[in-house]
Amino acid sequence: MTDADLTPEALPADPPAIAPERDLMSKFDNLIAERQALIDTGVTDPFAIVMEQVKSPTEAVINGKDTILLGTYNYMGMTFDPDVIQAGKDALDQFGSGTNGSRMLNGTFRDHMEVEEALREFYGVSGAIVFSTGYMANLGMISTLAGKGEYVILDADSHASIYDGCQQGNAEIVRFRHNNVEDLDKRLGRLPREPGKLVVLEGVYSMLGDIAPLKEMVAVAKKHGAMVLSDEAHSMGFYGPNGRGVYEEQGCEGDVDFIVGTFSKSVGTVGGFCVSNHPKFEAIRLACRPYIFTASLPPSVVATAAASIRKLRYAHNKRQHLWENARKLHGGLTAMGFRLGTEKPDSAIIAVILEDQEQAVTMWQALLDGGLYVNMARPPATPAGTYLLRCSLCAEHTTEQIDAILGMFSAAGQAVGAIR
Repeated sequence: MTDADLTPEALPADPPAIAPERDLMSKFDNLIAERQALIDTGVTDPFAIVMEQVKSPTEAVINGKDTILLGTYNYMGMTFDPDVIQAGKDALDQFGSGTNGSRMLNGTFRDHMEVEEALREFYGVSGAIVFSTGYMANLGMISTLAGKGEYVILDADSHASIYDGCQQGNAEIVRFRHNNVEDLDKRLGRLPREPGKLVVLEGVYSMLGDIAPLKEMVAVAKKHGAMVLSDEAHSMGFYGPNGRGVYEEQGCEGDVDFIVGTFSKSVGTVGGFCVSNHPKFEAIRLACRPYIFTASLPPSVVATAAASIRKLRYAHNKRQHLWENARKLHGGLTAMGFRLGTEKPDSAIIAVILEDQEQAVTMWQALLDGGLYVNMARPPATPAGTYLLRCSLCAEHTTEQIDAILGMFSAAGQAVGAIR
């Protein structure tokens, strides 16, 4: 064979167009058209916001304007904590910017062990495993725990990461109506007794901010011989006497087998985890594909997480102030006549439900123009075709900021006809 035989064939300057039926991107045409129609109305793209500067856990510069942040999940305001930032800087200096490998090979550094120890201390458990994100924690745990011939039973309004964990595994999937204890009992009762079963619940549901009746649901699961995994991503840090989550608040600590959480909410960085007291829990490291076959978190990230988690154990004043903020905002919006996702402030998430996408987008834009950033949420992320503005409170929001937020909601709500 000569060198000429190895010369790649030249491609045509203008390759022929792909037939529409063979274009793998054509399935997104309706989505593209819908987004373009939204942008053509003149509003800012709600799903492409850029924060040009972040000044604090509650303030940023967006479109050149100082803006109050009410949509970041930074519940405990740990992103600018001096001790947390210093821990990250120290780890960056000592270990560099990344690990370049998975936890199973060269990707376990000192601070990976430290953050897992911090989690064991925080939750009072024997086992802790850290994943690259909260999404990966659910993906990995659910797909690894429940295999072929076994069952996963989940709430119909479960987070996408829970559904994706089910799809990656080989277990049979059974859904029950949202927060319906009786429906959970009925569906578990129809399943054969012998196979293993995993009931997956969430302490706080991220769209409406409602909480699960975990005590009753866990009791039903145990009656039918099922194990329980509770995702406490949106309750860690401020729910329960020690900030462990809704399962702690409702007295379920001895009966929940696995707790999944994230570092990207109250902890203030990025990453995910699962903790458990199961004596065989460490075996997950040897079987979980989303843990084995992905790069581990940079040491600076896990160092900040460890510092934050250790401070959250004693953040009682922060927890108290966050709940004060939630009660004040929920009460003020209710008094104005807004329709909210919950009758009372169940969590740090307060959802303002609007009539349709046009009203939601118009009000979202009015709030942004007024100096307030919230999340606009729409199907399929929201249940039952609901359009809403999702507010995520922070322990660092001042009373004056909450007053300003209420004023902006009043003006925007009247302008779009959401309230009178």
